[in-house]
Amino acid sequence: MRIRESGPDDRDAVAVFLSSRGMRPVARLREVLDPVDHPALLAEEDGRLSGVATYVPGVERWELLALYARESRSGVGTALVEELERTATRAGARTLFLITTNDNLDALRFYQRRGFRLRALHAGQADWAREHLKPQIPTAGDHGIPLRDELELEKEL
Repeated sequence: MRIRESGPDDRDAVAVFLSSRGMRPVARLREVLDPVDHPALLAEEDGRLSGVATYVPGVERWELLALYARESRSGVGTALVEELERTATRAGARTLFLITTNDNLDALRFYQRRGFRLRALHAGQADWAREHLKPQIPTAGDHGIPLRDELELEKEL
């Protein structure tokens, strides 16, 4: 597997990859962002895109905006997160954070196993986003859990 920074020529492929997985646009913290408009790390295997991690660089705090691997439990997501941690650390970041929803138990398991900790509950934010920003957010998410809240996870680098 090869991980590299995306370039201008990768924009269309990243857009198709994330769109086909429902990862565009992303509503979080009372705003909507398109992950394609942000820097990305790409995982490639056999010349084929196998994963994408988009991020929002900051000064000391970076956000992991969208993470998706073509195949779960393949090591691609872990490799992308680890490379993003290295990239952020080299740039002087002290923490990496992300927002997910209360129904996303797979993401909660994944990130906590990689050292992220729950930092904040943004109660009712998914409900608010559904009403004001992104009406296509379902009322029930993974495992039939009502999708209501945003959870913030953070990792010290």
